[in-house]
Amino acid sequence: MNILHIVGARPNFMKVAPVLLALNRRENVAQTLIHTGQHYDVNMSDVFFQQLGIPAPDINLAVGSGTHAKQTAEIMIRLEPIILERRPDIVLVYGDVNSTVATALVCAKAGVPIGHVEAGLRSFDRSMPEEINRLVTDQLADMLFTPSVDAEENLRKEGIPAEKIFSVGNVMIDSLVRLLPLATNISQDGLPPRYALVTLHRPANVDDSDTLKKILEALLEVNRDLSVVFPAHPRTRKRIADFGLNPEQLCLLDPFPYIEFLALQSRATVVITDSGGIQEETTFLGVPCLTLRENTERPITVTLGTNVLVGRDPRKLRSELLRVLSGKQKKGSIPPQWDGRSGERIADILVRQRG
Repeated sequence: MNILHIVGARPNFMKVAPVLLALNRRENVAQTLIHTGQHYDVNMSDVFFQQLGIPAPDINLAVGSGTHAKQTAEIMIRLEPIILERRPDIVLVYGDVNSTVATALVCAKAGVPIGHVEAGLRSFDRSMPEEINRLVTDQLADMLFTPSVDAEENLRKEGIPAEKIFSVGNVMIDSLVRLLPLATNISQDGLPPRYALVTLHRPANVDDSDTLKKILEALLEVNRDLSVVFPAHPRTRKRIADFGLNPEQLCLLDPFPYIEFLALQSRATVVITDSGGIQEETTFLGVPCLTLRENTERPITVTLGTNVLVGRDPRKLRSELLRVLSGKQKKGSIPPQWDGRSGERIADILVRQRG
C-alpha cells in the first residue's frame, strides 16, 4: 500500500507523527511525506520534525505565505503533478489548514482516495477560513477519522455515509502522551512559580488594532495577579509592532519547540489562548483553559474538559481567572479514546480497508 501524507503547518506535525510511526510498524506499507511549506521556519518546522521523530519530508513544495486564495491555488498547482505521477492508494490530510483543503480538491479531481484525520470538527462560524476548509474537505474525503463523538454527529447530520466515518480518538494526544515524560524533565529556571501561559494568533484577535489593544490591556490586568508568559506567534508580534502597542510588562517570548511548550503548558496555573489544539492539550493535562473566542470547533473540551469560552470580554476573562486563583476552576475529564493510541487505530483501519 502506498500512502501520501500532506502537512503544511505546525498543528499538522503533531497529528501526522503518530500515524507515520504506527504505519511504519505495518508490513507492505510505503509512505511519502510532503510538506507544502505553508508555514516554514526553524521554530515552526525543523525543530518540530526533530522532536516528534518525523523524517525529513520527501518533498517540500515551498509555497510560502500569501492570501488564502493564492496559497491554496499554489499548493494545488505544485501538488497536482505529484499526485498524477505517483497515484497513491490514499492521501492523508490533517486538520483544517489551507494545505488540507487544497490537497482534497486535487485528489478528488484526480480520482485519488482521500483520508481526513481530525474530520467532523465544526465551529458553525463560516467567517473562519478554517471552517470552510473543514466543510469542503469532509465532503470530498473517502475516509473520515474523527477525534470525538460530536465530530461523528456533525458528519452524520451533513449526510456523510456511516461507512466512511471511523471513530479513532485524538491523534494530537498521541504525541502529547509520548513526549510528556521528556517535557517533565525540562528545567523551570527563569519561570515564575505560578503563571498564566498565553498564546494568540487568530486574525479575529490580532488583525484589528482596537481588538488586540483590548486583549493586551486585559492581559496586563491579569499580570497584576499572575505573571503572564506569552510566547508570541510571529504574526502576533508583527501586529503588536505595526499597531505601535508596547505591552512591556508582559513576558513576550519567541515561539517554543513542541516539547518545551508542552512543559510550559503542563506547569501553567492557567492557559489563555485562541488556539484549537491547545484547548485539547490542556483538557488532557487537566490545566484550566480560558479561550478568547466566541465559539470552538472542539466543544468536547468545554462539555467534558477544562475549557471555558470567554470571548473577548475582559470582565468574563477576569471573573474566570479569579475562579482559577481561588481554586474554584472547572474540573474536567479526558474524552473517550484520548488515550495515546489513535495513530494505531488509524493504521489498523487503513491496512484493513486499503491493504
